[in-house]
Amino acid sequence: MIGLHSLRRILVCTAPTDMRKSFDGLCGCVEQYFHDDPVNGNMFVFFNRKRTMVKMLLWDRSGFWIFAKRLESGTFSPRLVNRNSEVDMAELLCILDGIDLDKSYRKKRFSIAKKT
Repeated sequence: MIGLHSLRRILVCTAPTDMRKSFDGLCGCVEQYFHDDPVNGNMFVFFNRKRTMVKMLLWDRSGFWIFAKRLESGTFSPRLVNRNSEVDMAELLCILDGIDLDKSYRKKRFSIAKKT
């Protein structure tokens, strides 16, 4: 069973990535774009230039997982706020399902404020 519930963060790279890359190539992208360690428990999400393919890299304490999806028509529409964005699982599922987050908004919900 894939333990996606134990993810620390989901980080999206909006810079185009070569989808021919596999484990080592995507780990290099993590270090280059995020300046982060690929084995820290975060999920890293990459798109190709046309935004028709996505690859997600995840470390699960014993090895890497790569999840990939290729669209037969249409494109993915991640938020293009900056080069590296953090999203939650709900936003990632919307992106993968084809919902354009730039044209939608999230209604305000109750949350417990974190004390700093």
